[in-house]
Amino acid sequence: MQPHIGAQSGLVRFVLEMADQVWPGSYDAELMQKAIEKTINITAWDQGKLVGCVRILSDGYLFGTISEILVLKEYQKQGIGKELMRRAVEISPTSLFFGAQPEAEGFYEKLNLRKSLQSFMINKTRK
Repeated sequence: MQPHIGAQSGLVRFVLEMADQVWPGSYDAELMQKAIEKTINITAWDQGKLVGCVRILSDGYLFGTISEILVLKEYQKQGIGKELMRRAVEISPTSLFFGAQPEAEGFYEKLNLRKSLQSFMINKTRK
């Protein structure tokens, strides 16, 4: 796994397919391509197959935000998500923030991460 800024082969399709399982129809391929070009992307591969990724938005000095951490279901519980998070923490500035789906909270608790403030969201309609 290596940090990479910008798009990587197959990453857009991977994120779209994985995100569609959690948030069906939420992401547009063209917008995702542009988004990936502006994030730090850490990917996990198994013999040429993309199996996981974490995307980080960062100001480079004070704050970082994880937009997604995604691991193929058949590769979960093998330490890949843990390693992606370790590397995200390693390359991020002093603070790293992210939201978590309720079913994923146990994963973060096992990593000894602490809950922070409640988050809020504004969902704008695309034109």
